[in-house]
Amino acid sequence: AVAHPNIALVKYWGKRDLGLNLPAVSSLSMTVDTFETRTAVTWGADHDEVVLDGTPADDRATARVLAFLDRLDAQRPPCRVESHNTFPTGAGLASSASAFAALALAASAAKGDRDPDRTALSALARQGSGSACRSLWGGFVVWRKGHRADGTDSVGAPLLDASVWDLRLVVGVVSTAKKAVGSTAGMERSRASSPLYDTWVSQAEADVDAGVQAVSTRDLAALGRVMEASTFKMHAVMQTSDPPLMYWQPATVAALHAVWALRAEGVPAWVTMDAGPQVKVLCAAEHAPAVAEALRPHVQAVHQLGQGGPAWIVPS
Repeated sequence: AVAHPNIALVKYWGKRDLGLNLPAVSSLSMTVDTFETRTAVTWGADHDEVVLDGTPADDRATARVLAFLDRLDAQRPPCRVESHNTFPTGAGLASSASAFAALALAASAAKGDRDPDRTALSALARQGSGSACRSLWGGFVVWRKGHRADGTDSVGAPLLDASVWDLRLVVGVVSTAKKAVGSTAGMERSRASSPLYDTWVSQAEADVDAGVQAVSTRDLAALGRVMEASTFKMHAVMQTSDPPLMYWQPATVAALHAVWALRAEGVPAWVTMDAGPQVKVLCAAEHAPAVAEALRPHVQAVHQLGQGGPAWIVPS
């Protein structure tokens, strides 16, 4: 199976249940094209084996993948999982989202279900990586936090198909190195120590509602404003954690100022960042080249990404 990563425009940071990966807040994302995870699952191998980007996975990653397969079927046979990313892993580019969405779809198909219920699959993918529940679909996706203890109402749901609104997310890659503090550990640190965490949670639903309204009416300026506000609220929570979570690098700040200068000149473009140093810029397709040019002096690489489609099973 193949899945694209998604980038949260209105952010998810914090969990109400660690074991089930249930979020403290809802979120709104855009699935992107070009970047993808391609995963093959053999259901009934000689022994359990996990291979990532051509190399046997370390013990931690192997345990995470096998535990995920156990959630799908506690009585499963030994399985072989081989997965490959076309973009950097663990660097703030949502690689875990596409990875567990592809794994959920491939494992279900390998088990024998070639047409699984996407909502149920979203709940399963969420347990591997929270944001993976959004990568089962293309275009704009909303993930409501849900209220049930078992998490069955905490799933992604499609909001707007990729073909409807021709936007670009221009990604400025500041660093491809793995981040020092992973998202799960970072979220727990923020929940336990940031004085801004409760305010972040209390305002998040209104931000998601505003984002959903902006997508529904194709209002890019409104979407950009709430996206930037959500991004900097989230990073304020990170940076006021103890010890602080500072994912930015000097080039991150330079790239941010470059985008804001461009917007001051009349180019409608807005920034978002995840738990990492990369700067992503939302704009109309016609403005993507100008945004890319503004970012290029400050970053290692620039990618102009369109909206991606849903995860799919590769025909055998």
